[in-house]
Amino acid sequence: MCRPTPETVLVTGGGGFLGSAVARLLAARGDRVSSFSRGMHPELARHGVAHRRGDITDAPALARACEGVDVVFHTAAKPPPWGPPADYRATNVTGTENVIAACRTQGVKRLIHTSTPSVIFDGRDMEGVDESAPYPARWESHYAATKAAAEQRVTAAAAAGLAAVVLRPHQVWGPGDPHFVPRILARARRLKRIGDGTNLVDTTYIDNAAAAHLLAADRLREDPALSGRIYFISQGEPIPAWEMIDAILAAAGRGPVKGHISHRTARFLGWACEGLYRSLRLPGEPPMTRFVADALARAHWFDISAARRDLGYTPAVSTAEGLRRLTAWFQRRNSER
Repeated sequence: MCRPTPETVLVTGGGGFLGSAVARLLAARGDRVSSFSRGMHPELARHGVAHRRGDITDAPALARACEGVDVVFHTAAKPPPWGPPADYRATNVTGTENVIAACRTQGVKRLIHTSTPSVIFDGRDMEGVDESAPYPARWESHYAATKAAAEQRVTAAAAAGLAAVVLRPHQVWGPGDPHFVPRILARARRLKRIGDGTNLVDTTYIDNAAAAHLLAADRLREDPALSGRIYFISQGEPIPAWEMIDAILAAAGRGPVKGHISHRTARFLGWACEGLYRSLRLPGEPPMTRFVADALARAHWFDISAARRDLGYTPAVSTAEGLRRLTAWFQRRNSER
């Protein structure tokens, strides 16, 4: 494939883990890239990324940021697993509606929307599921519910004429990850295996997730018929969930998880913790939720053949190589302290 002609690009949530990786890749190949986020991120400037400061819920600010833009990568979101419902709706749903409106107002040619496989997770095992899987009757988290609503807004906009593709990268991780890896490390001493430990899960190394976004934009440019499509993105090599968690702990120089509780017990604890935190309005995040219990005990891996076929997606960085890179990153960070 020939190198695409440079374009003017906006990345919402460009200061985030995935957004910054996407922005850096775009800048490295010669696109004119701006990041739209609430905070300042000087490290992006070193890669030639301009900064437009604003909140995703501020429709006029977002519209101004989209002026003259060819492609928007919408990666901004309120992450799981816990928080006020209004916050999730404001960022994930209203924010996405604002992105769509700005694209229409400013004549943006293409929109690549970052979603999540959580939108179809119903608490049961999901093995080799493809994009035809329906949404569940109900969701166990505000994150999944609002990301599903956002995804539906994007596909509806695509049906109405906006060129858009939805990506569902699963459990993005790697050096600098501010969510998945730190959560594991913070709970390392009290972590216990949930379930029988045989459940396979998908993950996505950060470089692969970012590359998938560029592929989606480029392929949509070449083939507008892809508009409205949804694609799962992952390593394409499911791994036992607790084996992956132990590997991340090992990369950080920690020992493996010891001890075990049943999925049923973990779910009960999640239900109790959720109720306690809601009724007492406790700050922070409950030590367990039903969503997390299900995610750690159930299989959830997905068929990425559609992304391979339509986008030319191939996970260039294997899980083993990603773990080597994560180990090296921890070693460098520790040596600098």
